[in-house]
Amino acid sequence: MSYNKIKTTKRFTFGVSRNETAKKAGSNIVTIATNGDTDQYSVGTSSLTMTVKEATALQGFLNKNLVSE
Repeated sequence: MSYNKIKTTKRFTFGVSRNETAKKAGSNIVTIATNGDTDQYSVGTSSLTMTVKEATALQGFLNKNLVSE
């Protein structure tokens, strides 16, 4: 079963692509990309792609360290 989800904000596009039946490397990925139509970045568009396992580690780090007080 495949799962694809995209969330776009003014500055970023977040994507998740999962294929539960595929065992091939790169079949379960998370992507974070900057949108080129903003003046916030001088380098234009760029993107970061990671595995779902790496994204889960990033999520744990952010949840632990971005505590609202």
